Amino acid sequence: MKVLVVGSGGREHAIIKKIKENKDVEVIYALPGNGGMAKDAVCVPIQATYIDGIVEFAKGHDVDYAVVAPDDPLALGCVDALEAAGIPSFGPRANAAIIESSKVFSKDMMKKYGIPTASYDVFDDANEALEFVKTAPLPTVVKADGLALGKGVIIAITHEVAAAAVKEIMQDKKFGKSGDRIVVEEFLEGPEVSVLAFTDGKTLIPMVSSMDHKRAGDNDTGLNTGGMGTVAPNPYYTKEIADECMEKIFLPTMRAMNAEGRTFKGCLYFGLMLTKDGPKVIEYNCRFGDPETQVVLPLLESDLLTIMKAVTEERLSEVEVKFSDKHACCVIMASSGYPEKYDKGYELIIADEVEDQVYVAGAKIEDGKLLTDGGRVVGCTAVADSLEEAIEKAYKVTSKVHFENSYLRHDIGQRALKAYKG
Repeated sequence: MKVLVVGSGGREHAIIKKIKENKDVEVIYALPGNGGMAKDAVCVPIQATYIDGIVEFAKGHDVDYAVVAPDDPLALGCVDALEAAGIPSFGPRANAAIIESSKVFSKDMMKKYGIPTASYDVFDDANEALEFVKTAPLPTVVKADGLALGKGVIIAITHEVAAAAVKEIMQDKKFGKSGDRIVVEEFLEGPEVSVLAFTDGKTLIPMVSSMDHKRAGDNDTGLNTGGMGTVAPNPYYTKEIADECMEKIFLPTMRAMNAEGRTFKGCLYFGLMLTKDGPKVIEYNCRFGDPETQVVLPLLESDLLTIMKAVTEERLSEVEVKFSDKHACCVIMASSGYPEKYDKGYELIIADEVEDQVYVAGAKIEDGKLLTDGGRVVGCTAVADSLEEAIEKAYKVTSKVHFENSYLRHDIGQRALKAYKG
C-alpha cells in the first residue's frame, strides 16, 4: 500500500512513524517532508499548499491513501481535491476545516449551539475595535480571525497592549488577510488541556489528553511559541471532566458541524480551559496538534492507519482505538532565539540508539549532511510507567542529540508532576 503524508514538521514525522507500523504499507511519501524524515519516508519537494502538485503526484504514483496533516492545505481544500481525484484521504474538507480557519465561525457556532466558551465580540473595523479595547476588562484576549501559524493570539494585560495588538493585526496586517476580522474575548483562567479526537461525523473517540508548554522559557516565561514540549496524559483531566466534556463539548461540536452541513471527518483538536465554571473551549484545530501528537501517538496501541481509513469510510465505531495507560513526555530542542530570530544550517547529529524516539521538525540534507533548518528542530519523546520516569528518559534522549546553538526548556512536565503530587 502506498501512503502519502502532506506536511513537513515533527507532527508529520510522528504520524509517519506510526503509519509505518502497518505491515501493508510498502512506501510512505512525505510532501515536502524534511531531511530528518528521509529514513522513514520518501521526501518529495512539493509544498504542502501546492494542492494541484500534490494531486498530480498522488495520481502519478498510484497513491492508495493520503493523510493531510497541516491546517493550511486543509483550509485550501487539499482533501476535497484528492477525493475528487479518487484518492481516499484523512482530514476534513475545506468547509469543515473552517472550524479552525475562522475563529469568528467557531465562536458563532459555539454560541448558536450552546457549547461553553469565553464571551466575545467580533470586529471588522479597526477603529471600532480600538475604541472597544480602551475599556475592555483586563486581561483581554485579541485573536486574528484566520490562520496565523499559531501566533495570532495576544493576551493583553493592559489596554495599551490590547490596542497595540489590534493595530498589529488589523492595520499593520502582520498576518495578512487573517487579520481582516478579529475576535476580542474574555480571558479564561484554569488549567489548560489539549484533547485530540478521531471523528467520522457519526462517532467521536477522544485520544489521551495532553499538556502543552507554549512559553519559550522555563517556568512559563518568555514569548509564546508553537510549543516547547508536552506530556500525556494531563493530570487535570479526570474521568469526571472527560465525561462532562464528552456530553457538553465533544459530541455537541460534532453534531453542530453536521447541522451546519459541514460534517467533520478527521482529527478534531479541542483546546480546553478547566475554569471554576466548568470546562470551556479556548480553540478548535482541524488537525493533529504539534507537539501534542508527539506524545499522544506513542501511547496509541491500535493501528493508526486502520483507524484513519475507518474515519474516511465513516465506520469508526467498528474499529478498536486503544491507548496505553503509560505516560509520555516530549522535549523540544529549538534553535536559540526561537520564536524570533535564530540561525540555522548547523549539523544535526542524532545518536542511532535514540533515533526511534526523535521526531525531526526542522532539518534539511545538504552535501550528505543533516543540517538544522527551522526554529523547532527536534522533539525528543519517551514513554514510561510513571510521568517522572518519562520526563527523565526524554531528557536523556536530548543528551544524545547535538547541534550548535540548541536551546530547550528544563522544566517540561514539572507542572504536571506537581498536580499528581497534589
